[in-house]
Amino acid sequence: MQENLVIVESPAKAKTIERFLGKEYMVKSSFGHIRDLAKKGLGIDLDNEFEPLYEIPDDKRKLVDELTRLSRSAKTVWLASDEDREGEAIAWHLAKVLNLPIDRTKRIVFHEITQRAIVNAIENPRTIDMNLVNAQQARRVLDRLVGFELSPVLWKKVRPALSAGRVQSVAVRLIVEREREIISFKSTATYRVVGQFYVTNDPSKTLFKATLSRGFEKREEAEQFLHDCIGEEFVVGKIEEKPVQRYAAAPFTTSTLQQEAGRKLGMSVSQTMSVAQRLYEQGLITYMRTDSVNLSQMAITQCKNEITRLFGAKYSYPHNYKTKSKGAQEAHEAIRPSYIERHEIDGTAAEKRLYDLIWKRTVASQMVPAELDRTQIVVDMKRRSEQFTAMGEVVRFDGFMRLYSEATDEDAVQEGEGGILPKMAVGDMLTATTITAAERYTQAPTRYNEAALVKRLEELGIGRPSTYAPTITTIMNRGYVVKQNRDGQKRQTEQLTLSNGKITAKMVTESYGKEKSRLAPTDIGMVVNDYLESQFSTIMDYHFTANVEKEFDRIAEGEITWHTMINDFYAPFHQLVDAAVGTQTDRSQNATRVLGVDPKTGFTVKARIGRYGPMVELEGKDGEKGQFASLKKGQLIESITLEEALELFALPRNLGDMDGEPLMVGVGKFGPYVRHGKTFASLTKSDDPYTITRERAEELLRESREKQKAATTPLRTFSEDAAMVIKSGVYGPYIAYNGKNYRLPKGAKVDSLTYTDCQRIVAKTKK
Repeated sequence: MQENLVIVESPAKAKTIERFLGKEYMVKSSFGHIRDLAKKGLGIDLDNEFEPLYEIPDDKRKLVDELTRLSRSAKTVWLASDEDREGEAIAWHLAKVLNLPIDRTKRIVFHEITQRAIVNAIENPRTIDMNLVNAQQARRVLDRLVGFELSPVLWKKVRPALSAGRVQSVAVRLIVEREREIISFKSTATYRVVGQFYVTNDPSKTLFKATLSRGFEKREEAEQFLHDCIGEEFVVGKIEEKPVQRYAAAPFTTSTLQQEAGRKLGMSVSQTMSVAQRLYEQGLITYMRTDSVNLSQMAITQCKNEITRLFGAKYSYPHNYKTKSKGAQEAHEAIRPSYIERHEIDGTAAEKRLYDLIWKRTVASQMVPAELDRTQIVVDMKRRSEQFTAMGEVVRFDGFMRLYSEATDEDAVQEGEGGILPKMAVGDMLTATTITAAERYTQAPTRYNEAALVKRLEELGIGRPSTYAPTITTIMNRGYVVKQNRDGQKRQTEQLTLSNGKITAKMVTESYGKEKSRLAPTDIGMVVNDYLESQFSTIMDYHFTANVEKEFDRIAEGEITWHTMINDFYAPFHQLVDAAVGTQTDRSQNATRVLGVDPKTGFTVKARIGRYGPMVELEGKDGEKGQFASLKKGQLIESITLEEALELFALPRNLGDMDGEPLMVGVGKFGPYVRHGKTFASLTKSDDPYTITRERAEELLRESREKQKAATTPLRTFSEDAAMVIKSGVYGPYIAYNGKNYRLPKGAKVDSLTYTDCQRIVAKTKK
């Protein structure tokens, strides 16, 4: 009989734990949840206090049988799933399925996979915390109810095959609202004035920049200002110097790790969590789902020793941070390295970079604040009331900045700010070498990237550490949101410069609007959002969604029962669903926008969602079929103009005859293509169907025909049997025999296969 059986949820975690436990412990993995709500039907008994109807998936039955057998033969079963609500629910499901007594089964948790943490957990087991289990059940049941009842409404009222979710729909709303801010934004230009000065009696003539306190809307005003500066006297009117301290950022929580990894490493939220999970399971970092910025006393001591060794005692500042978020459910500790003395790790490039980020953030949090001198100088003018302002900053002691500084979404430094200013006193006369009035356009709000969206969701109290990554993945998978890059556009701006008593003007080209990995709503995402807001305003309300999270926290604390919470939610929600089903709405009107009239034909031009996605339509004459065209990538029904729509009708394009048949370019269900007769070739990402040349179209056709020829020409034939051939397919070489196809075994080489080998493969391999 096995003495001890330890069940964790991941095989990687099992391997790491096995290294720390002796031979009397067998460690097995449940590979996540072993059961879930039944997929058939609602999976919830509405007439029995919303009792969940759980089932074991077919692909888990063999595993469950093995764990059942092992648990029966073990003296003690230890449930060691993760320490958050999801992990507690996994432990509970294991206990229920394996028939382990809830009140006597040993539950152990640890927020790092180290020898000391695991030994400590074994020495201090507890029972399954049903409050945490019920909080997870409440979330799972509530989300199933919302999805199950909302989705059919969307099928009837908007479009078939759509789905909705509680947190996901609110995340889409944020992205849609930001997009509408951008659409409605009107850029205006102002002339921003920056001067270069030096102290008149300074022999070194050290230059510094200062910015005028106001901008000018009109060119004439800016030019007049520069004209007035000719012969003007500039004097230092005010100097403000003050020492400031800049404190290190707190150690990482799940949210701040996702944000910083996005800003500094360019990682998506799901990629960050995947890499962090691997680091945790290898015993390299503490648990990666946490709301806490707290560090253990042991970690603080280790940081102190390491900082003193690396930089000296004057850089050490042992202290702890207080967690601001109320009900920080996954409480124990921030994300930190398991061993502070370990600066680097072996692993993939992503694992090394993320570990380095976590190590630096943790150690920097225990270092002294940076000490800076911040100076503001105000420059007065004798003849005009405006003032120039210069900002300077000098680092007197780098402190934590020696190791790490937190990134921000906008790291740009404004002109005339930062840097070291020369010594000067109030009343000093200044000489201006140049004063420039440059035309600057106001910038539209930026679209969210993943890090910024997580930050906003956290600010609103929506979701929890474990939900951010799946939420963002879900809204993209459903086609409501896309992550995209946008090429910058160029525009001409004017720059007026006063130098040596003369004003000159020149045009400058500037780029604007470039975006990388930003989240934008699709047309269907906007339509679904608008419908849900009109019919289910409660569900889409930010405060309501945040309050639901607080209710889950109350269940976890044992303050309320989960059945009561679900009942309070479901009754009014179900009434909203019934009302929405009974409300007459024309599905076709949910996403139709009249753009105007085609000046050539006088017919109406509309933008709407069609069978294959967003499109524009030029109505036909007297009931005739009109013209249709798909929208380009990045275009939206809500913002496309009449002029942009009319350009889309240029497709399909006829590039001229080729061998007596037209060479056509168009856009179809599977994207842009070139067609000649019955031969089609897809355009590449770099090809534009509106500008592609005939030469390039012919090249794509040739490549397509060569691929088709290669696909139909056998790689091998056999004299023993003409029906036995080896062909090249999309997924590599395969055997075709008597109308059936057979995959080659891994490592099989086409040239060395004999007829007998092929017969054996056909006999043994599934087609």
